[in-house]
Amino acid sequence: MRLVAAARPYVLGLAVLAAGALLANAVAGAVDGLQPLVVAVGIGALVGNTVGTPAAAEPGVGVDKLFLETGIVLLGAAVVVEEFLAAGPTVLGLVVVAVAGGLLLAELIARVLFRLDGTTPSLLAAGASICGVSAVVAIGRVLDARGSAITFAAATVLLFDAVTLVAFPIAGEWLGLTGRQFGVWAGVSMFSTGPVAAAGFAHSPEAGQWATVTKLARNSLLGGVAIAYSIAYTARSATEPGVRRLWAEFPKFLLGFLAVAAIANSGLLSPAALDSIGRVSDALFTLAFVGLGFSIRIREMREVGGAAVGAVLVHLLVVSALALAAVRWLL
Repeated sequence: MRLVAAARPYVLGLAVLAAGALLANAVAGAVDGLQPLVVAVGIGALVGNTVGTPAAAEPGVGVDKLFLETGIVLLGAAVVVEEFLAAGPTVLGLVVVAVAGGLLLAELIARVLFRLDGTTPSLLAAGASICGVSAVVAIGRVLDARGSAITFAAATVLLFDAVTLVAFPIAGEWLGLTGRQFGVWAGVSMFSTGPVAAAGFAHSPEAGQWATVTKLARNSLLGGVAIAYSIAYTARSATEPGVRRLWAEFPKFLLGFLAVAAIANSGLLSPAALDSIGRVSDALFTLAFVGLGFSIRIREMREVGGAAVGAVLVHLLVVSALALAAVRWLL
């Protein structure tokens, strides 16, 4: 009875996500070349910006992050270690260069070119270079940034998440990139994990896997970057050690992804079991992307400051252009 009572607030929201996922699969199945995950985001954004999210459905709709993280964990079963290791050093090298160079570039653009000050440039740099809103929140807490600054940076990142979610798959087709090339390009260039995975799978299943793995490699650098920022802002007082706050914000589902990948590549699971895990992962992604669409607020995006948008736009154009040249040359 306690379990039923605890689950009751989530029922309506979960039903909304399930209905959106079923509709997304139906629409994608009726149109050749259309991916369910892209349709799922569109459905969520359409409903969220017209009808809105009923208060009674908000707890259940908010579970989309859990679905996304669980789907990513299970996606580890689809990773073929031999294939990743063959290009691993190259991909990891691209990730490290993109994150380190992207952080410095974003700070320079924001502070010098657009004259932003305070912690805002660092929050924008972290969001654009590591893992989107999650990095904004994590770095914001490490730096004791004001809530308004965190919200401002997060809104800017969400704006570009929505734009790149549409633009990157179109650009990938136009540029004639292979699945691996597009996946790594999106994984290196785009911001948040959900849109990266959605854009990758919109191109092809192979691109989706490479995009997700590459993005997770970027996400894993959050810890080191947060420590570096904590040292750089050492003059700021803190009531809790930065490392402890960092661990609280660290995306721990990355550890689950690595564990599942290790088990899947150990030979302990049968092909049928791996196929079942893949189907569950796909279903969770579809549910998560409906919820991701609900989080896109067009009205809030209109209120984002022009200087922040300009700084992130310049950063995105430079990083994505350099990353595109790199993947064409190296992959």
